[in-house]
Amino acid sequence: MNKENLLNDIAETGYNVGFGSCKHFATFDIVTKTPGWIGFISIAFGVYALIFDSLADKFYSATFVIIGVIGLYIALYDEKKSNYEEVGIELRKLYNALRQLYLKVNCSNQTNFDDYIKELKEIESKYYNATISKQILFSDWYAHYKFFWQLQIDWIHKQKNFRFFRDKIPLSGYIALILAVLVLVTSLIPKLKLFYGCA
Repeated sequence: MNKENLLNDIAETGYNVGFGSCKHFATFDIVTKTPGWIGFISIAFGVYALIFDSLADKFYSATFVIIGVIGLYIALYDEKKSNYEEVGIELRKLYNALRQLYLKVNCSNQTNFDDYIKELKEIESKYYNATISKQILFSDWYAHYKFFWQLQIDWIHKQKNFRFFRDKIPLSGYIALILAVLVLVTSLIPKLKLFYGCA
């Protein structure tokens, strides 16, 4: 294996490990913070519903029942949330070790990279053994934000050359945007027909 191929392999593993750590931290953040926000918003809405009769509508009540179900879904992860934090920390350490390995290989004038390859394989093995495969819904989206906007990834970017629309926005984000636009358009069409019909 030549130097450039090894650098690419390290960067690829760095991406996987870095994104993995962000995903574990994302699950931990969602499980830790969301129930508090749900509780606060529900109480605030309940107080305002006592003042404004229009808020005591069936639609709003159904919406808060759905939010309550989301809270129950999140509660399923509560007893294991510390595991996600611990694994996130462990993966972040592996990510930092990969960055150091990348810098060592990049500065090296050697032609034999067997020791570096061995070190890479050891880090990969630790990564595969540490990860938790089951993550909470929307942890991917949050992990994208954490990885591309909070984590220092310049060394990976040199090898992978990330693009904004191709890499930095998740595919499911595009799908959600398209669905939102379709719902908006289909809900506006009857109103537009009514408006132009009356004109």
